[in-house]
Amino acid sequence: MKFGSARSPSPSTLRVSTSPARANSARGRGLRSSGRGHAVWNSAWTLLVLANLFWAGNIVLGRAVAGVVPPVALAYWRWTGAFLVAIGFAWPHLKQDLPTLRRHWRMMLLLSATGIATYNTLSYLGLSSTTALNVLLLQSAGPLIIIVWAFALFRERPTAWQAAGVAVSLFGVATIAAHGSLDTLLDLRLNRGDVWILIAMVIYGIYAAMFRRRPQTHPMSFLVATMGLGSMMILPFYLWEIAVGARIEGGPPAFLAMAYMAVFPSFIAYLFFNRGIELIGAGRAGQSWHLMPLFGSILAVAFLGETFHPYHAAGIALIGAGIVLASVKPAPAPQPVLDPNRT
Repeated sequence: MKFGSARSPSPSTLRVSTSPARANSARGRGLRSSGRGHAVWNSAWTLLVLANLFWAGNIVLGRAVAGVVPPVALAYWRWTGAFLVAIGFAWPHLKQDLPTLRRHWRMMLLLSATGIATYNTLSYLGLSSTTALNVLLLQSAGPLIIIVWAFALFRERPTAWQAAGVAVSLFGVATIAAHGSLDTLLDLRLNRGDVWILIAMVIYGIYAAMFRRRPQTHPMSFLVATMGLGSMMILPFYLWEIAVGARIEGGPPAFLAMAYMAVFPSFIAYLFFNRGIELIGAGRAGQSWHLMPLFGSILAVAFLGETFHPYHAAGIALIGAGIVLASVKPAPAPQPVLDPNRT
């Protein structure tokens, strides 16, 4: 089976509060562990780096199985598989959180439709008919889309550091995608697959922005509920795909790829990414999307036999610099000093 590079979900969402202390409070009911696991769970960028690494693997595999696994079937079994893997871990929390989830059923339907069902199905549909270069460039627009939705829905303005970070990282992604050639960049053209992926990213931006309105439950409860609802939303379209004659081919390699997609870029990556947004907010967490083209290039070198070129190093350096800039916290505004002699 021939592998090619493309992009993945991926995956973004907004902060629960502007205070890290509140984000880590009992109200968030985050996963509790001890030692190193606790440190990782509270390290936003560790979680975001791992999530994007898993999504990059999904990019490579999504392109690889595009000709043998129909796009809706891939989306359906990815999330059905993820639900089956996660339900055992989440069940004790889910039983406790069901009343809260039911009370917020409208928000759960919205988040499941935008972050799970529609986004992923359209992404796989696009991956079957576009080029890796175009996908990498479209992926780089993700953080900007999230910032736009955050402003449109909540009037949340990006900081100057965030804006600078997005710009620098965009330039780094463009450097990798264009192989360091301005002519290659200018020759890129949008096709039908590019349009599907762009629509998918705009829809995912809604999920990212509205994540702050999610029910306050255990992270596993929320994740399993959205996966289950999203899978049910995809099911009618999967049945239609079967009815028109589409079938899964490719044998064991295709099923192994689907198993990877169910566990790492679905269950684990979404859990990590949601937690990252909870810790530092959607705008800054969305900046991590630029890591996917970076990891995609590395995976292509490692598994597809592609050559590492100087433009890869330049792009990686620019992406890293952009992430560092976007991570800078603005200095707190000075508090006015009251003059005790003033009446």
